[in-house]
This record gives sequence, C-alpha cells and structure tokens, in this order.
Amino acid sequence: MKTKIKKAQICAAIESFEVNVELSNTYTPKMGDVGIFRVVMANSAALMDGHGVARHLFDEDIIMAAFGNRYATSQIEGYVPDQPTINCQLLGRGGVVGSMKTLNATVRNQPAELELLGYAVDANGTVMNTIQAEQLTHFSPRKIKTKVILSIGTSMDSGKTTTAAYLCAGLKKNGYSTAYVKLTGTAFPKDARFCVDRGADLGIDFAHYGFPSTFMCSEQTLLDLYQSLVDLAVAQANPDYIVMEIADGILQRETALLLNNSRFMDTVHQVIFSCGDSMGVQAGLDVLLQMGIRPFAISGLFTSSELLIQEVERVCSTPILRLSDLLDGTELTYLLEEKPMPLALRAVA
Repeated sequence: MKTKIKKAQICAAIESFEVNVELSNTYTPKMGDVGIFRVVMANSAALMDGHGVARHLFDEDIIMAAFGNRYATSQIEGYVPDQPTINCQLLGRGGVVGSMKTLNATVRNQPAELELLGYAVDANGTVMNTIQAEQLTHFSPRKIKTKVILSIGTSMDSGKTTTAAYLCAGLKKNGYSTAYVKLTGTAFPKDARFCVDRGADLGIDFAHYGFPSTFMCSEQTLLDLYQSLVDLAVAQANPDYIVMEIADGILQRETALLLNNSRFMDTVHQVIFSCGDSMGVQAGLDVLLQMGIRPFAISGLFTSSELLIQEVERVCSTPILRLSDLLDGTELTYLLEEKPMPLALRAVA
C-alpha cells in the first residue's frame, strides 16, 4: 500500500509509519493528525507533494494527508471533525482534510470526496501528527530586532501576496535584503515560492512547523509561530526587512487577534494595506484606524484600474503604490524609514 500512496506536502516529513485501520471508527482526530484516505470522487482535484509538484488525483487513489481547518471566503470553509468520521473532503491542495461546512457559490468543482482508511501511527501505536509545537519559541517582543512590514488586506484575493512579492523586489533593487514570511493561512507553498521568484532572499511559512492551517489556533500559538518564523528568517537570511503576510482580511479571526494585540504590533515597523476596490480602501482604513493602525501605503488589486485609483485619491491621503511603484522602489526608503508608524497609533490590546 505504501508504494501507491500520494503523500501531501504537509506530510512530507512522515517517513516510517504503520496504518491503523481500527482507529477510523473510534478515534476523534486533532489538527495535524495524519490519515490515509481513499479518493472516492476526485472532482478534478490535485494534491501538492513535498517537492512542490501538483499531483492529479483520480478516483481510487490513496493519499496521505493531515486533518486541519480551512477559512477561505472565496473557496471553502471546513473543520477538523469533532467525532470519529469516515467521510471527509480535501479542504486544501497542500494536504488539509476535514469536514466541509460551506462552499463559495462561485466555485465550479466540489472538493474531492475522501474515505478515511486508517491513521498513520508510530511504533508505539500513537497517531502521528505533523505539528511540531515543541519546536516553537515563546513570543518575546524584545527579541524582535529585524524591521517587520505587515502585508494585510481587506479580504482573500485583495492582492496581499502580490504586494508583498513586489515590495520584496523593490527593497532588493534598492540594496536591502528581504525575507517573505506567511504567518497565517492554509498550507500551500505557492505564495512563498512566488515571493522568492520575485526577489525575496527567503520564503517561509507556518507549514515549516507542520501546521496544516492556522485557522482556529490560539492567540498564544500565533504569537509563538511569529517569534519562531522571525527567528528562522534571521538565522537563515539575516534580512534587513521581513515582509510578513497575514492571510485573509482584517476582520478574520486570527488577523484581528494579531492586529489588536499591542505586544505584537509593537514589534511591527510598518504596515502596507491591499484592497480590492475603492470602497474597500475607505472602509478598511477606517477599521484599521479604530485598531490604532495607520498603513504607510495602500496597494492591491484596485491599483490595476486607474479609475479606481482616481476614486481613492479623491478621498484618501495615504500614498498609493502600484506594482510598478513597488518594483521601482524609489519611494520606499522615504516611506519606510522617514515616516515610521507612530507608536501612539499602534494597536491597543
């Protein structure tokens, strides 16, 4: 059976294991628990493997994946089952499996339907788990010395990753080393690789510590992940800047927890805000101001339209950076270094 298993990216570190089929009907999974699944209906799905290759899935395929939650407003909402469950769905191509709750009405294909065959267990019969919580460093604000720039947005698909990538490229063009870090989201290597391809010296995310996703993680876990990823970026690249993306929108649970945490925000040098349209800019800036956050610039999907830019310019004084502006980088030094975000305007817990 092992030679036929298609192993998901999040399970890349799982090597020696046995399959316990009896646990399927009796064991309630936790986030990160590793299961062996049969693809009942592939629905044109794919699975990203440990080499970053998208493997097509077909009916009757056997895969190894991990249980996790998923929060994706333009795609799918799903959760780790709260009781022994045989029938599951593939919630994310990085190998996140759970029970789907809602699906965006615009999504054409249903997620792949899976049947849990058993759990991957170690030599002691313990269910294997991808999360390496013991490797996390406890959050300590005074230890954050590198300049961290947050890339946040109004929602999923507002342009946060593209903004982060081009910001990395612009900083690099002006002589600064950069690292891209994705702190929250669902395991999938595309964003970090895109940022490295665009110019970042390093690209890492929460999946480095085995998290299938960060949705529904505790605030302390998020802070410890932040500390650990910053430490890792410094150890591997010692960048002048860390451009850190927080997934989804500013109203999303984990994003709001972080933005409203004063100890976290006190470690942040600057914030860049991505928006999908002109109304999102106005509403988003108002919400951020209530949190005590004033971005140094706004960017994102709306900048692809000169008409939307004109609408924003009429009501907003915050600098607007198109992708070409980010890539050129001539204004970045002034915006980032001469006008740092005032401490008085940072979030209050």
